[in-house]
Amino acid sequence: MKIVFSILFSIFLSINILAQIPNGYYDDAFGLSGDDLMEALHNIIKDHTSVTYGSLWDHFAITDKKPNGKVWDIYSDIPGSMPPYEYTFFTDQCGNYNSEGDCYNREHTFPKSWFGGNAYPMHSDLHHLYPTDGYVNSKRSNHPYGEVSSPSWVSMNGSRLGDNSAPGYSGTVFEPIDGYKGDLARMHFYMATRYLGEDGNWPGSPAVNGAQLKEWALNMLYDWHLNDPVSDKEINRNNAIYNIQNNRNPFVDHPEFVALIWFFTNIGDEIGQEMKVSIFPNPAEDVINITTVYPYYNVHYSITDYTGRRLLKGRTENSKVTTVDISFLNHGYYLVTFFEDNGLINRTLKLIK
Repeated sequence: MKIVFSILFSIFLSINILAQIPNGYYDDAFGLSGDDLMEALHNIIKDHTSVTYGSLWDHFAITDKKPNGKVWDIYSDIPGSMPPYEYTFFTDQCGNYNSEGDCYNREHTFPKSWFGGNAYPMHSDLHHLYPTDGYVNSKRSNHPYGEVSSPSWVSMNGSRLGDNSAPGYSGTVFEPIDGYKGDLARMHFYMATRYLGEDGNWPGSPAVNGAQLKEWALNMLYDWHLNDPVSDKEINRNNAIYNIQNNRNPFVDHPEFVALIWFFTNIGDEIGQEMKVSIFPNPAEDVINITTVYPYYNVHYSITDYTGRRLLKGRTENSKVTTVDISFLNHGYYLVTFFEDNGLINRTLKLIK
């Protein structure tokens, strides 16, 4: 059910950020899943404008600027609180450093040793490059991201270095704070998709084969993706990068693509066709009528809010039309999801009250 609710949340979130996406940008991807969806997205976002590595300093001042004008360093920032230090663009560039708080530099969150050094366009692809504290960056080195129970080192904002405690890998990893785990997960999903089929000679790492995530990393990052949903920061950054290099991170625009590619590729495929159901009226006030077409008279339905919290569940009973009382719901957007007896999602419809 975790996957089910994540898809519901992601669909709603996608509706709300859709206005940020250029018209028609993802038309070739809609309706696909699994490898077909991944390949379609690759074709949409490949061949982006490659910027120079030196120009990143200027681009960061656009893509990673805090509301107060300071550098948005995900290795030192603490969302909702005052971070231990902040950097000023350009004047605080590294340079040499001896300790945390000295300067900021250019962090390949997908380390360049994983793709073979200074090769373009990976070397300067802004979707995986962030301004970060130089000393913390050096501590992270080229270790995979992971989860650390007993850290050997902790940064001022709480990022941790140590042995991985997530299942599947026990080597040294770097764990960012919870507030940026989703950002970094969606970066990895971007890299796997953007460089699909272009990573044959990449050295890889304990977390990836080429650009593709190994199972332990994929499962962990999917949890991070679910637990740290897309933020305004990510949306604004994605839009800014699009203006610079003319491609987008699809998993910021459409978070549901993650599940559709890697985890839940058979939505609506179990019975070979999409369930024929409808809701009316929509928008609605006090009641909705669910219409079903044989052989789907007896189906389960669930009404959830945008967080995936289930507010109502039921089943249509031997009738073409089932009336459902929704008078207790507040005005807003909801999702009505229809299930097979085996629990498989077959169709999800948006409901407006």
